[in-house]
Amino acid sequence: MRETNIKILPLENGDRLTRPEFERRYTAMSDLKRAELIEGVVYMSSPVAITHGILHALIMTWLGNYWLATPGVTLADNTTVRLDADNEPQPDALLRIETGGQSTISADGYIEGAPEFLAEVASSSASYDLGDKLRAYRRNQVQEYLVWQVDEQKIDWFHWQEGEYISLLMDEQGMIKSEIFPGLWLSVPVLISGNLVEVQSRLQIGLETPEHQEFLAQLKLR
Repeated sequence: MRETNIKILPLENGDRLTRPEFERRYTAMSDLKRAELIEGVVYMSSPVAITHGILHALIMTWLGNYWLATPGVTLADNTTVRLDADNEPQPDALLRIETGGQSTISADGYIEGAPEFLAEVASSSASYDLGDKLRAYRRNQVQEYLVWQVDEQKIDWFHWQEGEYISLLMDEQGMIKSEIFPGLWLSVPVLISGNLVEVQSRLQIGLETPEHQEFLAQLKLR
């Protein structure tokens, strides 16, 4: 019998696809760096400007220092997440608890399920990061979701609580403290200013708290 070659169509912005079909097309486009399936709709990124790249690096450096100090937690950059049947995002950054957390690693090496923490750098509050993507993350119980809105120079940090996202508030020093990852402290004004040395200094205070030490002990027992 003669074999029939089935052509795999390219991804296009706005395509409505199942997750398996999205993965087939994405895998076939070897030159494509980033595409996401959000609520069944394909979103393909434009080339990344230097501003986005720098802010992304700031977020990764802050989270990277927490990762180094917290064995049992994994940090990943720009990694595909098989969230549910209609959502396969590729968040700018994520933190997950390796053992006993909400997500697992599939046989073919992908994250499946909801990581505990996701972060995105968004152009503005009008971005889909704060629309359909936020709703998908909330429905799948991503426990914390941070969005840095570039145009507004604003950071929102949401915490999942009883089916809703509640904004974590800054204290008098401009600090936000994670409810899920003890010791993960962020001085919002300092990060927005780009002062990484001071961001690390404030984070270090959180890493030295009894809560972080207790979390480390819990992770060792998992």
